[in-house]
Amino acid sequence: MKVALVSFTFGEYCVKLANALAQEIEVCLMLPSQIGERQLSKLDQAVSFQPFHKPRLRQPLQQIQMAFTIQRRIKEFDPDVIHLQYGHMWFNLALPLLRRYPLALTIHDPRYHVGDKSSQTTPQTIIDWGYRRADQIIVHSKQVKSIVVNELSIADEIIHVIPHIALGDAVENDQDQGEDHLILFFGRIWEYKGLEYLIRAEPLITAQVPNARIVIAGQGEDFDRYRRMMVNPEKFIVHNEYVSDDKRAHLFRQASMVVLPYIEASQSGVIPVAYTFAKPVIATTVGGLPEMVDDGQTGYLVPPRDERALANAVVRLLQDQTLRRRMGANGKLKVETECSPDQVAQQTSAIYHQAVNNINLEGRGSN
Repeated sequence: MKVALVSFTFGEYCVKLANALAQEIEVCLMLPSQIGERQLSKLDQAVSFQPFHKPRLRQPLQQIQMAFTIQRRIKEFDPDVIHLQYGHMWFNLALPLLRRYPLALTIHDPRYHVGDKSSQTTPQTIIDWGYRRADQIIVHSKQVKSIVVNELSIADEIIHVIPHIALGDAVENDQDQGEDHLILFFGRIWEYKGLEYLIRAEPLITAQVPNARIVIAGQGEDFDRYRRMMVNPEKFIVHNEYVSDDKRAHLFRQASMVVLPYIEASQSGVIPVAYTFAKPVIATTVGGLPEMVDDGQTGYLVPPRDERALANAVVRLLQDQTLRRRMGANGKLKVETECSPDQVAQQTSAIYHQAVNNINLEGRGSN
């Protein structure tokens, strides 16, 4: 079998998936050159890599050229199936030109998150149009599947829940490298991430654990409003920037726990990273996060917008190193057994075969 794996973001995710798939099938990975170059050293030589230039959305002629370049390269590769990650405003419009190929599509976020201005530059209707053209759909949580079925009216039987692939590269002793007082918030910073509630929780945390520090790493919206919320700015270590893979590994190794105070979510790529580095996770009971965090086993679940409950969970872990280590070990076991690239690739490959078989039965003609 041959698969063309196409994405406009999710570089690490796609490289890990492509590497695992390439052990059994022929894979052509198509990523923007500016994303692919950062991951190229990790790409298996068995994967055919086809980088492309991704213009700004405000460059329509270049965007159209990009879309036609990708579809031409797909036709030259002549795959049995195309696997598209999420979609793209201009490439989605070229999908009818590729109708002869079965389309598997991974929906990472069925709807735009609150305050996520970067994603909202693409109209939701165009993304939805791409979703509805898929022959088989992959999601990472039952909650997302429910949204796709109920809000997009897509048939339940073509939607498959496959865990988010494990991210990050840990070493054997990562579990032993955390510092007792560091709380990590990692990832893009938009309103839906609920960072303000972790900032509000800080005085409650440090009143009981005075040496606690909150590390904030990532970029997104204007960070000044978050700085103004800080009662004790000296309790925060801020990296308001793009974080490289090496720096990410350093931050996760140092952390004693990872906190996701989201007020809205579908799933999270941060949780598999935390588990890879054997760190317990405190997350809120929104979206698909409860499906990823086993409350009391790999971390704690707390209500959203509740800084007191969040602080109590953080303090409980800060004050009990044995508990932190046990939960971290449970998380690492979970990601290795449920989210390993080999496991995810095996399930994904089965979806490809299903897409091909269904198209053969349908008798879809060539372009």
